[in-house]
Amino acid sequence: MNDGVNGVALAVFIFFFLAVTVMGFLAARWRKAENEHSLDEWGLGGRSFGTWVTWFLLGGDLYTAYTFVAVPAAIYAAGAAGFFAVPYTILVYPLIFTFLPRLWSVSHKHGYVTTSDFVRGRFGSKGLSLAVAVTGLLATMPYIALQLVGIQAVLDVMGVGGGENTNWFIKDLPLLIAFGVLAAYTYSSGLRAPALIAFVKDTLIYIVIAVAIIYIPIKLGGFDEIFTAANEKYTAAKAGGLVPPEAGQWTYATLALGSALALFMYPHSITATLSSRSREVIRRNTTILPLYSLMLGLLALLGFMAIAAGVKATNPQLAIPQLFEDMFPSWFAGVAFAAIGIGALVPAAIMSIAAANLFTRNIYKDFIKPDATPAQETKVSKLVSLLVKVGALVFVLTMDKTVAINFQLLGGIWILQTFPALVGGLFTRWFHRWALLAGWAVGMVYGTVAAYGVASPTQKHFGGSAKEIPGIGEIGYIGLTAFVLNVVVTVVLTFVLKAAKAPEGIDETRPEDYTADAGDPGVEVELPPATAGTSH
Repeated sequence: MNDGVNGVALAVFIFFFLAVTVMGFLAARWRKAENEHSLDEWGLGGRSFGTWVTWFLLGGDLYTAYTFVAVPAAIYAAGAAGFFAVPYTILVYPLIFTFLPRLWSVSHKHGYVTTSDFVRGRFGSKGLSLAVAVTGLLATMPYIALQLVGIQAVLDVMGVGGGENTNWFIKDLPLLIAFGVLAAYTYSSGLRAPALIAFVKDTLIYIVIAVAIIYIPIKLGGFDEIFTAANEKYTAAKAGGLVPPEAGQWTYATLALGSALALFMYPHSITATLSSRSREVIRRNTTILPLYSLMLGLLALLGFMAIAAGVKATNPQLAIPQLFEDMFPSWFAGVAFAAIGIGALVPAAIMSIAAANLFTRNIYKDFIKPDATPAQETKVSKLVSLLVKVGALVFVLTMDKTVAINFQLLGGIWILQTFPALVGGLFTRWFHRWALLAGWAVGMVYGTVAAYGVASPTQKHFGGSAKEIPGIGEIGYIGLTAFVLNVVVTVVLTFVLKAAKAPEGIDETRPEDYTADAGDPGVEVELPPATAGTSH
């Protein structure tokens, strides 16, 4: 790793960073609404985004800086087992095609801003709504922190972070500046800022991947050399391989399936979805978003390239930034670093907005100030979005990076436990609200305790997300095991509670609400004020 500062790469990085900063602040004027003081406007962009804006927004939201760094890093360290991210992003799109349009319809009909809003309305339970909201907040915080870790990795490789003996303030100053800029334009522009910046972020990532997948193999002697070098490393280390070992196949399959079920439970995924204009936009997006899965597959190959290029990184998270530094001309390395850096800003902004909306609607309004006006809700959401980012920054600056990764692994296990209430509720009212709450609690406790008991070579607890599946004896994803327990408890208790005639709560939705589209009675056609006649 270079000790000096890569001036050319840094200059290119700063150029793109300044460009998106300007875009972030200008986004406040993009499709400006008459009344900006509502969560629909600040937190959901006026619910007015068309197909392409939604596609870039969802892509920018789901394929984060951490994805860019961590997926190939997993390949670099553990072999083909790291490829689980590719099939899970393929599995997820048919899944969301079935339920996201229904969530969009009922949310537009009733003005729901968060998943917890829907759960409260469907089951008449503030307790269950609170459980979903708290889970969303817990799962989102470390995810934001990991975006900042991604920026920090790039800064370290460029030589900007300072050495270990540098004064902590000087060392972390670039990250503090990046954080301040992110906080400022998210506060002023809301969801419109990441929606606009996502165009730049995704374009840069596609360019970098296209160049990397052609240019680096040419320099390394072709893919045959790359795979041979990777295989030799795995064979020598007796770790992973070009094919997951038989003992790891259950882990691979359950991790892919569990991650697919969890991905659209995250608040930021739902926020980006609810900002779209119609059911048709959601459907179109589920058919064209798999293009990102193709990109992810190519991105994962960078892990093999890092091995063939002889990259030595004690922290695998630095392997890909270091590969770019070593293989690309300085100016293009700057473009690649900008893609990763901006790839952190977009999801971090959406995640902080989603977390703020959850707090405002499902904690502040439900339990603290029930008569809050839309303007008050927006003000609270803006402030909480700042606090969430501050919390993530403190997390990154004060804790070991592995702690952030551990909490993110836990976040995936936790967020999956909201699946029965959210997706189950979109299709049936059969589940009892108390049974759903009990199932959620069992899944959360089991998942946390099981993850706590996983050791790794570097740590005693939270060393991974796979453990032996009770009754089967194979090693599998803890989140999916906890989910199965959750569903079993929910179903059994529902039978018991229904037999006991326990009060079921009031369902404020009706069957036709789940198929309503823009223009139907009670569902406004949300069009951008300045461009009502244009198509997207």
